[in-house]
Amino acid sequence: MPGFVCVTCGVEYPESTTPPARCVICEDERQFVGWDGQAWTTLDAMRGRYRNRFDSMEPGLTRIGTAPTFGIGQHAFLVESPEGNVLWDCITLLDLETIAQIQERGGLRAIAISHPHYYSSMVEWSRAFNDVPIYLHAADRQWVVRPDPAIVFWEGDSQALADGLTLIRGGGHFEGGAMLHWAAGAQGRGVLLPGDIIQVVHDRRWVSFMYSYVNLIPLSAKAVRRVAASVAPYAHERIYSPWPGRVVMADGSAVVRRSAERYLKALGA
Repeated sequence: MPGFVCVTCGVEYPESTTPPARCVICEDERQFVGWDGQAWTTLDAMRGRYRNRFDSMEPGLTRIGTAPTFGIGQHAFLVESPEGNVLWDCITLLDLETIAQIQERGGLRAIAISHPHYYSSMVEWSRAFNDVPIYLHAADRQWVVRPDPAIVFWEGDSQALADGLTLIRGGGHFEGGAMLHWAAGAQGRGVLLPGDIIQVVHDRRWVSFMYSYVNLIPLSAKAVRRVAASVAPYAHERIYSPWPGRVVMADGSAVVRRSAERYLKALGA
C-alpha cells in the first residue's frame, strides 16, 4: 500500500488503501488547503517526474531541493561533520539518485527538522539510511501524522547532535520550532540554519519572524523576544534560509538582533 502525500504541503501519511479525508497540517491556520481542494499523490508517482538538485553552499554544506517545485518548495541542507552527517529539514522526494549522492558524501547520522511544515517524507528518509534517528521537538508531537520508532522527541531549549552541531528551540512559528547551529560553518565563525523560525527576507540585511507566512499572521512581541534570545548565545556569521538566494552572508548575530528590534518597534512594543 502507498503512503499518500499531501500535494499542498508535501507531508506523507501512513500507508493506506485510500487517501486520507483531510490533511491536518494544511487545515491549521498557519497553512492552507489548495485552492482546488485537497489533493494527494505518492512517492512512486513523483519519481521520474521530479528530481532533486544538490547545490554546494560552502565547504561541508549542501542544499537539496526538488525540481520542478513541489509542495511548499522548501530546501533541505546536508551538514557534513566528522562525527557523521546531519540532514537538516526535509523534502518529500526521495529516489535512488538522491540516496546515492548522499552516500557519496558519507551518508547520514541523523535527521533533524525545524517544524511540522517540513516533516514531508521523513520516515522514508530515515529508513533509506539505516533507520537513523529523526529529531523533532516534543512540543510539536501532536503534528506527527506518521509515527515511527525512529522519531526522537527532544525536550528543553537545546540538543547536541554532534560536536559543534546544536539544535536550538526558538518556538515562535510553532511551539517546538527549532533551529540548527553549526559552529564550524563559515570558516569557524558559525552558521545558523533557522528553517522558518527566523526567515531571511528579500532585503538580505534583515530577517523576520511570523506565526503564519502564507496567511500573514505576525508573532507577538513576547514570541519575537523569545526567538531572538534563544540564538543570542550562539555566534553565527551566516544565516541560510530554506529558500534559494536568501542568505545573510555576514554579521548574522547582529542581523537577528536588530531585526528583532525593528519588528518590536513596528508592533509598538
